[in-house]
Amino acid sequence: MKHLFSRVPLLGYGVLALGLNLFAGPAPAVTIAALGDSLTQGYGLPPEEGFVPQMERWLSARGAEAVLINAGVSGDTTAGGLSRVGWTLVSEVDAMIVALGGNDLLRGLDPAASRANLDGILKAAQDADVAVLLVGLSAPGNYGPAYKAAFDAMYPDLAARYGVLYFDNFLKGISNLPDREGAMRVYMQPDGIHPNAKGVALIVEAMGPKVLELIDRAE
Repeated sequence: MKHLFSRVPLLGYGVLALGLNLFAGPAPAVTIAALGDSLTQGYGLPPEEGFVPQMERWLSARGAEAVLINAGVSGDTTAGGLSRVGWTLVSEVDAMIVALGGNDLLRGLDPAASRANLDGILKAAQDADVAVLLVGLSAPGNYGPAYKAAFDAMYPDLAARYGVLYFDNFLKGISNLPDREGAMRVYMQPDGIHPNAKGVALIVEAMGPKVLELIDRAE
């Protein structure tokens, strides 16, 4: 986490020293920005049932002091995420979940461009001293094996390069169920792209432990 007193007005060195010596107080909650697209934003769901509020409740139930900021924009690509990462990384943000790439896939964008955009986002987070959880996606096979290999590899490659936490598939909580086709009917919205509220709960359950690791890193 950034400096404990980064959000406290400077009252004078004497008062600050007194606070340091006599009263440390509880650590403030970790503020996590969830930078993503419609999957992060909560497309098609009541505000309280989207990814961010459900993840915040999941963390709170496990005793984690965290505040999540919904920085998801429906339809956003990795390029869009890069264009707004600067104003997402405000001084209050201690950590960031980066979950982008789904719309790059839908548009068949060059994986090399997507990789460069994600690289820029992770570089910005590194420069801001913000811990990151990079969330990947798995490309379908309809663009060919070379495209799929390049797209799928960019997430673990970049996570290793920057030393950030990595979760391999945003939809893992649903896609890894034994009856995948049945799960898609039960846990996805009719468009077959976005999870319903029950699906989000599975996604949160699968990803939650990694977010707890992210909080530990931020602290």
